[in-house]
Amino acid sequence: MVLDLVLIALAIALYPLPLMAFILVVASPRGVLKGLAFLLAWLACLVAVIAIVLALTGGEPPSPRSPPSVVALALKLAIGVWLVLYGLHRYRRRQARAAAREASGRTSAPSRMDVGSPWAAAGLAVLIQPWGMVAAGATTVVQADASHATTYLALFGFCLLASSGLLAAELYMVFAPEAAQARLLRMRTWMTGHKDEAIVFVCLLLGLWLTGQSIYQLTG
Repeated sequence: MVLDLVLIALAIALYPLPLMAFILVVASPRGVLKGLAFLLAWLACLVAVIAIVLALTGGEPPSPRSPPSVVALALKLAIGVWLVLYGLHRYRRRQARAAAREASGRTSAPSRMDVGSPWAAAGLAVLIQPWGMVAAGATTVVQADASHATTYLALFGFCLLASSGLLAAELYMVFAPEAAQARLLRMRTWMTGHKDEAIVFVCLLLGLWLTGQSIYQLTG
């Protein structure tokens, strides 16, 4: 369970779209406050998913080959296949866009985002959460044994690692706002040109891992 949680949390942290949106949030007026609202809503989603799963399982992992265990593995397999297909879809779309830009000789205009209030920033965090990966984490939490303190440490580490990029950007803005704003916006510009590659890499890698592991556990 721990290895799966680490890999899923890394995939969430490396998925570029939430961090790109968060940078625009913290770089806007009252950005630190809006960034805090974004972070709290983001963490609340992760904690809520974990709490719901633990409530459904009673904090006890289902027995191997039991119907709940098989259902959880089947869901994990479906999520893995979906991530692989989505990664391939993004790859084909990136190729098509590159061909279209080369034919037209134009570059895409940078995107803009105006988050007017902390509540809007919190809502954005909920909308932009990579829910497919969070769902994969939920199917893994089914195996959590709430009677061990190490389980809570693993779940806490999952939330912390999945939010590490956002936390780093928020703390940077708190302690060095002017330098942080300029550097974060430059980083976002770089990410804009490489986000498709990152999405393809993260989705394919995690999807293949979840698919292979689920098939092995279902047939082993």
